[in-house]
Amino acid sequence: MPDAVVIGAGPNGLVAANLLADAGWDVHVLEEQPEPGGAVRHDDQVAPGFVNDLFSSFYPLAAASPVLAGLRLQDHGLRWSHAPHVLAHPLSDGSCAVLDRDVRTTAASLDAFAPGDGQSWHRLHDVWERNRRDILDALFTPFPPVRATARLAARLRAGGGLRLARTLVLPVRRLGEEEFRGEGGRLILAGNALHADLAPEAAGSGGFGWLMSMLGQTYGFPVPVGGAGALTAALVHRLRSRGATLTCGRRVDKILVRDGRAVGVRTADGGTVTARRAVLADVSVPALYGELVDAADLPGQVLDDLRRFQWDFATFKVDWALDGPVPWRGEGPGRAGTVHLADGLDELTRFMAQISRREIPDRPFTLFGQMTTSDPSRSPGGTESAWAYTHVPHDVRADAGEEGLTGRWDAKEQEIMADRVERHVERFAPGFRSVIRARRVLAPPTLQNMDRNLYGGAINGGTTAIHQQLFFRPLPGTGRPETPVAGLFLASAGAHPGGGVHGAPGANAARAVLRRNRWAAPERLQRLLTGRDRTGDRRLSR
Repeated sequence: MPDAVVIGAGPNGLVAANLLADAGWDVHVLEEQPEPGGAVRHDDQVAPGFVNDLFSSFYPLAAASPVLAGLRLQDHGLRWSHAPHVLAHPLSDGSCAVLDRDVRTTAASLDAFAPGDGQSWHRLHDVWERNRRDILDALFTPFPPVRATARLAARLRAGGGLRLARTLVLPVRRLGEEEFRGEGGRLILAGNALHADLAPEAAGSGGFGWLMSMLGQTYGFPVPVGGAGALTAALVHRLRSRGATLTCGRRVDKILVRDGRAVGVRTADGGTVTARRAVLADVSVPALYGELVDAADLPGQVLDDLRRFQWDFATFKVDWALDGPVPWRGEGPGRAGTVHLADGLDELTRFMAQISRREIPDRPFTLFGQMTTSDPSRSPGGTESAWAYTHVPHDVRADAGEEGLTGRWDAKEQEIMADRVERHVERFAPGFRSVIRARRVLAPPTLQNMDRNLYGGAINGGTTAIHQQLFFRPLPGTGRPETPVAGLFLASAGAHPGGGVHGAPGANAARAVLRRNRWAAPERLQRLLTGRDRTGDRRLSR
C-alpha cells in the first residue's frame, strides 16, 4: 500500500509525486492517457522529421519557477533552448514590436514606434527588478503568501506601493495608454495579457500583461530541446529514480472516502489502489468535486459554488510542417519564437468582444509558435515546425465570419476554421500557405479527449479573471490545496496560482500533505520547495 496516490501525471502531479518521494514516501501515480505529461507532450505525427508540441510549448514560468529549479531537472536530461527574440507583435504595415532578453533591444524596438517609449519600458523593467524576488515568491507559494507579501509590502511602503498596486489592477489598455505614446509597448503588454482570458479592458489584465512581459524580458520564453515532452521525461526519470511507481493507461473514476477521509481510489477497470496517508488530485475542479468525490461527502456550499465555476476560453489549434521559413513582412517576426497576430489593440478588443458575445471570431487573434527557430532539432534544416492557436467560445451562438460555423467541430468545421486561421496568418506573412507541407487540426473536443483537464481546450484550469483568483480560486474561501475531505488535496492548475507550467500547485499540495503528516523537517522542506536548496537529489529524512 503506497503512502500517497497521485491522480494524473501532468506536470503538477509529477512535481507533487517527486517531492513526496524526496520525503521518503512510497508514491503511486495513476494516469489515464497511455503516456505521462498531461499538456506537456510532443509527437512526430504531422510529417516525417518534424516534432510538434501537442499543447504547451514555451515555458517562461518554468524558467522562473523556484519549484522546478529545486528539482535540478538538468541532472535528468532537460536542456533549454531560446529563439533569438522572445516575442514579436507585427502589424500588417510591416512595423513590429519586439521583446528580447536584452532590455536595450526591446527598448529600441519600442522607440521606433514613438521616441521615449524605450525609456518607459526601462522604467517598468526597473520596477520588476526591484520587486522580482518577492513577486515570484508570492506567486509560487501557497495562498496567502504571508512572508513574501510582508517583504513586498515593506519595500513598497518606502517606494510608492499604492502606485504599483494601482498599476497591477489596471486594464492593460489603460496601462499601455499611461506608459507609452506609441503602439509598440501597448501591443507587447496587451498580447501577453491575452495569453490568459483577459480582455484589454478587464481589471487586472495590465498586471498579468506586465508580469508575462517581464518574465519574457528576464527569462525568455524557452523551450525544451527535442520537444515539450522532454520536460515530462525529466520529471518521470527523476521520479522513478526515487523508487516511485507510475502507471499509465489506468483511469481513476472515484475517490474512496471513509469516515470523511480519502483512503484511496477506484479505477475504471474495477480495481482499487489504497493510500496510507493522502490522495492528491491533478485534475480539474469540476472533475474533482463533480465526478470523483460523491456529493454526499461534500458540503452543500461547495456544490453550490461549483455551479458558479468558470472555465477559461476554449482553444482551437493548428500544427504545421513548413517547407521553409514563414514569409513575414519585415525582419522582426522571423527571429522570434512566439509571434502575436492582431492588427492593433482595437482588433484585440474586437476579438474578445466577439467571444463575449459567444461568436466564433472572424479575425482570430493568433499566438504563433516557430519551434525550429526556437530549437533547431525540431525539423530538417531550412524548414520550420510551427503551430498557432486561438480562442473560441465554449457555447457557440453565432459565427462572426461568413462560413456559418456552429461549434460542432466536425471534420468540415475543423477544416473551415483552420483555413480561417491560415488566412489570418497571411495578413502578416503573405504567401504563408504556399510553404505548408502538412497540417494537423486540434479542435476543442480533440484537445479534451487527449487531456481530460483541458475542458474544451481550456488551458488555464479556469478563468484568470480576478473573481476566480487568490482566495476565490478555485472556489470562494478556498485558495489552498486542502479540500473539505480530509486527506484529499487539489494539485492541479485549478488551484492557486493557476495555469502555466511551473509546478506550484503540485508543490503546494505536497507541502500541505507533508505538514499535515509531520513527515519531513519543515526547514529542509521549505528550502527544497522554494528552490533555495540545490541538493535536490537527497531525500528528506523523517
